[in-house]
Amino acid sequence: KAYRRRWFLLAVVCLLNCSNAMLWLTFAPVADQTAAYFHISLEMVNWLSIVYLLISIPFGLVATWVLDSVGLRCAVILSAWLNMAGSIIRMFSVLKFMSLGSQNYWYLFVGQCLCALAQPLVIFSPTKLAALWFPDHQRATANMISSMSNPLGILIANVLSPALVPEGKHIPLMLGVYAIPALTACALATVGVREKVPPTPPSVSATNSTSQPFLMGLKMLLRNKPYIILAVCFGGGIGMFTCFSALLEQILCEKGYSNIFAGLNGALFTVCGLLGAFLLGLYVDRTRNFIESTKICFCLSALASIAFAVASRFRNQAVALAITSSIFGFFGFAMYPIAMELAVECSYPVGEGTSTGLIFVASQIEGVILMILLQALTVRVSKDPSSTCALDQDGALDWTTPVLVLAGLCSAVACFYVIFFHTDYKRLHAET
Repeated sequence: KAYRRRWFLLAVVCLLNCSNAMLWLTFAPVADQTAAYFHISLEMVNWLSIVYLLISIPFGLVATWVLDSVGLRCAVILSAWLNMAGSIIRMFSVLKFMSLGSQNYWYLFVGQCLCALAQPLVIFSPTKLAALWFPDHQRATANMISSMSNPLGILIANVLSPALVPEGKHIPLMLGVYAIPALTACALATVGVREKVPPTPPSVSATNSTSQPFLMGLKMLLRNKPYIILAVCFGGGIGMFTCFSALLEQILCEKGYSNIFAGLNGALFTVCGLLGAFLLGLYVDRTRNFIESTKICFCLSALASIAFAVASRFRNQAVALAITSSIFGFFGFAMYPIAMELAVECSYPVGEGTSTGLIFVASQIEGVILMILLQALTVRVSKDPSSTCALDQDGALDWTTPVLVLAGLCSAVACFYVIFFHTDYKRLHAET
């Protein structure tokens, strides 16, 4: 039996997911103003994004255990409180009576750490929510809606941060605005999420949704070759998207593109991704073509990444950059919810929290390595009058090598996935 309140649960998870992504990418679109306001380096601003990836690697495993052993309700409420606490602590950095002088940066850092602890709990929830509360013909769609609220948060941050912070002095306003969704999500989760599971399961597989103990499930996954290939390839894909979102402003400012344009580019990347995910989610719910869909999308997003890498190295290519970012997002994000469902299909009867959680942990590890590698590959160039980077005392950073490396990696991973990934749909077979 399917219950109407499943839509309320879906809305709470969506709001929480969206708020958490907004808090993650608050500073990336206005990295130069943030650095100037708090008197810190750009590397320290990038660490406000990287800390999310680092913390979610160890805590990702804890979050999978919480979801599969303690339950969805506990995971959502704990995540909501951590998210809210982080958003409030970040505001201490701009309050006069709480000031630490030149050390105010550490309020931001601690706040980001708490929000980072909330991230795995809410990002792993969609597949669990879809499996426990939704009938089989709505699962991919429910997973798509809740998964895509995360990129929606990234989109809002890309547009809102540059709009709220034309100058560094407006940073306190930005921190206040970003705390509102976190407070709302916390109130709704605490008051409204009351049950661990629905009284009657909506599908056959939901009756044994937590069938395997956590450690047993982990062992089964590590011996499952198709799952390992999916985790490495798709984890790499998420890692690349993370780097693209976090570093976009710094990549484009050196070639004379404004923060507003970089934010718009990030927004197009995400909007087209949401559209792609929505259309592909509906298509896969009807046809069950999980593998074919992900392989085609992976290849097309690799081509788009090459086009972006080339276009971003020239000045006055606003239209080309907007188009390539849109295509990159459309096919790249479209894979996300489908690959998460595919992870559950190829690893059934392992719990959904464990199978999607391990992919996410892999993506964070690959994301951290990529972020550090790409920053290390940048080259200082002498100050350019057309550069729009605010911190130009030592000259701007040239991102030519990093973006070409990113495109090359994307293409290599896509080829590997297309050639080597094959699996049966174990959960669908169990239900028929």
